[in-house]
Amino acid sequence: MLLKDRVAVVTGGAGPNGLGFATARMMAAQGATIIILDLSQADPAAAAARLGPQHMGLVADVTNKASCDTAVAAVLDAKGRIDILVNNAGITQPRKTLDISPEDYDAVLDVSLRGTLVASQAVLPTMLAQKQGSIVCISSVSAQRGGGILGGPHYSAAKAGVLGLARAMAREYGGQGIRVNCVTPGLIATDINKGKIPDDKRQAILDGIPLGYIGAPDDVAGCVVFLASDLSGYCTGITLDVNGGMLIH
Repeated sequence: MLLKDRVAVVTGGAGPNGLGFATARMMAAQGATIIILDLSQADPAAAAARLGPQHMGLVADVTNKASCDTAVAAVLDAKGRIDILVNNAGITQPRKTLDISPEDYDAVLDVSLRGTLVASQAVLPTMLAQKQGSIVCISSVSAQRGGGILGGPHYSAAKAGVLGLARAMAREYGGQGIRVNCVTPGLIATDINKGKIPDDKRQAILDGIPLGYIGAPDDVAGCVVFLASDLSGYCTGITLDVNGGMLIH
């Protein structure tokens, strides 16, 4: 198994049809012990229980440093180590540039970008002490192609910020055994976009995807498992596209 005896923290991982839970499930199948962090209304404990009794679900708000620090302390108390962090938590909004309010901007940037920083800050001291760790950040094809799918420009900006932050962390911590990489999903069939693709636009979207179909959460999860595992041991600071060819560059 690729992740035997590893402890993996997945933020925003409680949604049963989301990228985070798909990743958690696939990591568990590869031998990892999973800790799902999510808001209380998402019930992370129930999500973890679906994976098996050895896994944990903890309430944490990635926009709040104290909340993340408390959750990481609980993980260390229970499991003794953290080998993998998947920065998956994020939200989106379908806004045009002129319609983005200050509140909209703060909400999207706080979860996707600030959350990536805060969760990383919470686990990095442990990874530094261990002299090893893998952080995988979920960005988006929207950051690379300038939006144009579902999320607004502030979502593209937040996800572009995730790319820059991850690359900077990869450069800073590579010499201490910590790898930081990104995955940029294209259009994936999750609850975040369920029912939001108008029928008159669906075929045009599919025509722009060389593989000809919308991806599934497991398509992304497999790439995250690769980046978290020793198979990608000489990869850091990379961006792995998972978009069916929607963007080829």
